Amino acid sequence: MGKTLYLECNSGISGDMTVGALIDLGADKEVLNKVLSTVNVEGFEIKYSRVKRAGLDCQDFDVVLDKEHDGHDHDMEYLYGHTHEHEEHHEHHHEHHHDNHHEHRGLKEITEIIDSAAMTDNARSIAKHIFEILADAESKAHGVPVNEVHFHEVGAVDSIVDVISIAVCIDNLDVDKVIVPKLYEGHGTVRCQHGILPVPVPAVTNIVADHKISLEIIDVKGELVTPTGAATVAAIRTDETLPKEFKIKKVGMGSGKRDYGLAGFVRAMIIE
Repeated sequence: MGKTLYLECNSGISGDMTVGALIDLGADKEVLNKVLSTVNVEGFEIKYSRVKRAGLDCQDFDVVLDKEHDGHDHDMEYLYGHTHEHEEHHEHHHEHHHDNHHEHRGLKEITEIIDSAAMTDNARSIAKHIFEILADAESKAHGVPVNEVHFHEVGAVDSIVDVISIAVCIDNLDVDKVIVPKLYEGHGTVRCQHGILPVPVPAVTNIVADHKISLEIIDVKGELVTPTGAATVAAIRTDETLPKEFKIKKVGMGSGKRDYGLAGFVRAMIIE
């Protein structure tokens, strides 16, 4: 008998926030670490820590790409806060995985990485589903066929690790129903590799449009919903309506990295 998961995204959702919340909810870290040790991408390690968000204790999940980028959050900074100086600095420190970092991975390469990692079939299909949704949204945004989408942005190593981790945790928690009533998003603009984009970013608007996910725009400047976060919701959500009443069995809190002056966490609950 599977469980029902309720994801409350009052301060948005990103890949790392979701992983943190699922681990806090009781997904087995050992199981996750074992899978991640078989993921065929180089140069990352995982850091688990407890952090405070608005004074509340949350689980932080951080994909650390290198010693000198300790605490560097790629899903956020590389994707949306990248400046040219930063890029040069990045390349300069990464001569040794230069090819690795700048190799543009497509859906085919990412699918191969997911296929070659040691996880259950269920976890594998969730991870692929999330990436298919991402590829589809990027394909529409950039006007290129899905098989030509290059994940130079979302295909950064940490996104691959986040997505696989989410899939493994959902599978490990034995969740079969996922309720997400809506996503809360900020407004304004963010910088990405190609220039300045409006929030929600185009990949996110495509995902919410195609999967009929409700948005509420709140009075916060900045991007609260990342493409990885939106694609995760689109892939795993089975329901958008919370039952009128329910019991909460367990709560998990996963912290985000960016500070927009609101409590940046995803709250995950097992309900019945």
